[in-house]
Amino acid sequence: MTYKRTDQNQTEVVEALRAIGASVAITSMVGFGFGDLVVGYRRNNKIIELKFKRGTWTPAELEFHQNWQGQIDVARSIDEAIAIVTGQDN
Repeated sequence: MTYKRTDQNQTEVVEALRAIGASVAITSMVGFGFGDLVVGYRRNNKIIELKFKRGTWTPAELEFHQNWQGQIDVARSIDEAIAIVTGQDN
């Protein structure tokens, strides 16, 4: 199993998403390039990859994102994560 480290902004992003009423499953420990969060909001689900400011992609993340047939969004801030989940533009 590959090790997955937690992004520095994960705790604050999770707290902000839960504050707007979203369900958040933290999946950063899954590894193998899978996204950091699975978020449910108003009957919609999102996979979110968190990156901190200029965070880089691991080879596993790049491979997973290239092969995943569904949508994966990337958030670098609380505002970006909320916009992804609510469907609002920043």
